[in-house]
Formats: sequence, C-alpha cells, structure tokens
Amino acid sequence: MKAAVRAWAELLRVSALFTVPGDALAGAAALGRRPDRGTALAVGASLCLYEAGMALNDWADRDEDAIDRPHRPIPSGRITPGAALAAAGALTAAGLTLAARAGRPALTVATGLAATVWAYDLHLKHTQAGPAAMAGARALDLLLGATATAGTGAGYVGVERPVNATGASHAARSAGTVLPTRGARILRGARALGRARAASPDRSRGHARTTHPGVRAAVPAAALLGAHTYAVTAVSRHEAQGGSTVAPLGALAAIVALGAAAMREQRGSRGVPPVPGKSGPGDHHRPRPGAPAPRLLLTALSAAYLRTAAKPLLHATLNPSPPLTQRAVGGGIRAMIPLQAVLAARAGASGTGLAVMGLVPLARTLARKVSLT
Repeated sequence: MKAAVRAWAELLRVSALFTVPGDALAGAAALGRRPDRGTALAVGASLCLYEAGMALNDWADRDEDAIDRPHRPIPSGRITPGAALAAAGALTAAGLTLAARAGRPALTVATGLAATVWAYDLHLKHTQAGPAAMAGARALDLLLGATATAGTGAGYVGVERPVNATGASHAARSAGTVLPTRGARILRGARALGRARAASPDRSRGHARTTHPGVRAAVPAAALLGAHTYAVTAVSRHEAQGGSTVAPLGALAAIVALGAAAMREQRGSRGVPPVPGKSGPGDHHRPRPGAPAPRLLLTALSAAYLRTAAKPLLHATLNPSPPLTQRAVGGGIRAMIPLQAVLAARAGASGTGLAVMGLVPLARTLARKVSLT
C-alpha cells in the first residue's frame, strides 16, 4: 500500500500542488474581494485539472520516459498506462463539476482550461506552441478563480457606473447583466431582456455586451502569471538532455522583468462597484480603490520571487547540465507561489498574499520527498 501511494504521489507530482491554490486567490484579489465559496470551488477545480494534466502527461510520454526516465511510475511498471489515463479522465470530470457549481462563467473558463491541458499533453507539448499553451493554461487558472468569485457576488453589476432600481431594466438591456431590483418581477424582466441583448447586441443604439467583470479585472495579473509560466516551460523542454544556455538566460531576463513589473502597485478601481443602497456578499470586504499594499511588503514578496526563480536559472545558464536545468525548472515552479502572493498584495489584498506565502514551507518540505519534475 505504501509503495502504491508513493507511486501515485510521483505520478501526480503532489509536491507541486501547493503552487495551484494561489491562482484562484490572486484572481479573487484582482476583484477586490476576499475568498468566498466560489473561490473555494475554483481552487478545488484547479487542483483536479492540474492533477489530470500530470497523469495525462506521463501517460502521453510513457515511451519517451522509458528511455530518459525509466524510474517514473509508468515505465517502471508501478502504475499501468490505463490507470493513469483513467485517472486523468476522472480528475477532469471532477474539476469541471466543481467549476459548474460556481456558475456558468466559471464552467466556461474551466472548460477552456481543461481543453488546453489535454491539447498540451497530447500534442502541443512537443511543438513550438508548447510554452504558449502552458502559459495560457496558467492564465486561465487565475481567471477561473476570478470568474468563480465574481459569480457568487450578488449586488454587483458589470458596468462602471451604479444602477438604481428604476433604471434596472434599461441597464440590463444595455449591458446584458443581472441586476438587483426591489421586486422579483422587475428582476425577472431584467434578466430576460439582458439575455436577449447579450445574445444579439444592438450596435445601432450603442448597446454592446460587456466583458464579464471578473475576467476584465483579472487580465493583467493573468498575463503576468502566464508570462512567468512561458519562461519556465521554455526551459523545461531541455531538462532531460540539458545543453541549452539560451533558454535559461532568456527565462532569467524575463523573471527579472516580471519581478519589476509585478512590484508596481495596481492602480485605479478594482472589481465591480457596488450598487448604492444595496449590499451583496463581500461588500464590507472590498478594499478602497487605489489602496496599495505596503511598499515594504511588495518589496519583500518580489524579492522572494526573484530569489526562488533567478538563482537556479543563473546556475543553469552557467552550466546547462540536466541536473541544474531540472533544478531551474523546479525553482521556476516553486516561484509561482511568491508571484501569486505579489499579485494578490499589489491588488490590495495583503492578507491573501501573506496566506499564499504560507504555502512555501509546505511546498519545500514535500518537494524533498517527491520531485517537482
């Protein structure tokens, strides 16, 4: 039994699991909201889809691993290929089910994330589009947290101006959103009109569908996380054979630039403004627009990010051997945690950023027992 548990832990890369929850938490922070039930569902969905990708990855690479990494669970015979593929399918289904409970927008993002994961593992990984696909998956994971959190926020609208009860019907026609009203009848009418206008926007009157508020607010953070993932994935393509100095050097430059960009406070309003006179879940948790995290905290979190990712990349640049390249990839994966903390803190959620950083010692301890790569 113990041997079987260890084999599955290696297949699923459980030591990397601690890099996943911060995606959803950073997405929630981008809305100016504390984590809620939707965020928790997004974390669960992300964990399932991430593990599905790990199992599918080893199933797809079983022939290659038999030559380069015969110690892995499938080529060593500790886990059968059929069991790994079945686990990937079951975990994908579980992830989509959890996302569906957070609302239709979250399910839409999760479906795109699952499709990206399967496309990467089955085909794109060995093409030039591989790093971009992996970057897209991480960005979508953060957006999943944002849309799931936004989906639980009654009392918010998807436009930049407040809407009162008497103007609910017109705003629903204009923005295609679900608005709070004082009467159930008005609410049903607003929803019906909103759905009609969302399906067929009236451009001649200046009416157009608005982007989902969670996605709109979280895009900058998702872009930064995706850029980091792209750089690390580009290095990982050489971890078995080594020999490349260009990939770790390019990743090192990207990491430094990302650290500088992420350290800048997120300016302006975040999330979706509450309706005057109305309250919804999380209203009292929303930080004041433009309230940045303390400069000292941002500096400390950014320094932790750079230290975790840059040092092993520098070593791999100077000596691109397989062990040092693999160590650089592992450092890049672990660095996602402080990067997520920076993204949360720069959005005004200092407490969330510190909570994410609490995952670092857990990830480090487990990484000593189960390899990240």
